[in-house]
Amino acid sequence: MMFSIIIPVYNRPDEVDELLESLTRQTVKDFEVVIVEDGSKVPCRDVCEKYEAKLDIQYFAKPNSGPGQSRNYGVERAHGDYVLILDSDVVLPEGYIAAVSAELEREPADAFGGPDSAHSSFTDTQKAISYSMTSFFTTGGIRGGKKKLDKFYPRSFNMGVRRDVYERLGGFSKMRFGEDIDFSIRIFKAGCRCRLFPEAWVWHKRRTDLKKFFRQVYNSGIARINLYKKYPESLKLVHMLPMVFTVGVLSMLALCIALLFLCPTLAWLPLVPLALYSLIICADSARENHSLHIGILSIAAAYTQLMGYGFGFIEAWWKRCVRGKSEFSAFEKNFYS
Repeated sequence: MMFSIIIPVYNRPDEVDELLESLTRQTVKDFEVVIVEDGSKVPCRDVCEKYEAKLDIQYFAKPNSGPGQSRNYGVERAHGDYVLILDSDVVLPEGYIAAVSAELEREPADAFGGPDSAHSSFTDTQKAISYSMTSFFTTGGIRGGKKKLDKFYPRSFNMGVRRDVYERLGGFSKMRFGEDIDFSIRIFKAGCRCRLFPEAWVWHKRRTDLKKFFRQVYNSGIARINLYKKYPESLKLVHMLPMVFTVGVLSMLALCIALLFLCPTLAWLPLVPLALYSLIICADSARENHSLHIGILSIAAAYTQLMGYGFGFIEAWWKRCVRGKSEFSAFEKNFYS
C-alpha cells in the first residue's frame, strides 16, 4: 500500500464526515484511512462505520493526549509506505492523492506538504481568515505560497512523510503547539529531502470566528519562542515581523494620542501607514475572493493574526528568555481549543 492517511479527531463528527466523503471521490485509490479519536466527548465512530464499505478505514479511540501524540498512535497502526497527515477540518479535491503520487514519481521526497485554500461554501469570515493565513502580505508566504520569505516547512494540516523516516525520527514531539514545525526542523536536520507539492492542496476550514483565531495565533507566537529555545538557529527575521508589527501599531497609536494633546492638526499622521496597509490588504483580498465584504473582513483578520501572534511572541520572550521560565502555552482547556 502506498499511502496511510492519519487523521486525529476531537469533537468533529460533521467535519470528519465531509473529509471522508471527499476521500471516496479520489481518482487514485491506493490508500487507507486511520482515524484516531482523541478523547472526544462527541465521537465520530458512527460516521466512520458509514464509510466502511467505501474506504479502507480503521477507527481507534484513546484518551486525550493532543494531536501530535494521536498522529504517532495512528502511524504505529498504519501500513502504507508514506503517511499523509491531515487535520480533521480539511476537505480534499478529487485529485489530491493523484497530485501527491505524480510529484513523488517526478522527484522523490522524504517529507512534503501542500498549501491550503478556502472552499466556496466557507463563510466570509473563514475566507478572510484563510486569506490572512496564506497571503504574502501577512505571513510572507511561508505557509505554502509560491512567493515566500523563508524555506517551506510542512505543516500538519497537510503533510506527508515516508513512514521509515517518520519512525526513525520518532514522529511528533510532546510540544502542545508548534509540534509540526518541531518535526519539520528535525526532518531538515536529519538531511532528508523536503519539498512543497503546490498541486497537492486542500480546502481548510480554519477557525470560525476571530476570537478563536486570536487564541490560535497567540499560541503560535508562544510556540515560536519555545522552538527558538530548542533550536536557536530556527528563528528567522520573518518570524519576528508580527512582533515588530505589533510594537509598531501600538507605538503609532500612542503617538496619535500624544499628538491629540500636543498638536491636534498632526494627530492623523501616525495612522497613515496603518491605513495604507489596511488598503493593500482589503484590495488584494477583494481581488482574490471577488468580494469587497471579504476584503474588509480580511483587514480585521490580518490585524488579529499579526497582533495575536505578536503578543504571544512577546509574552513568551519575556517569560522564557528574560525570566527563564519553562515551556508554556495559553488558553489550555484542551489541545484543540
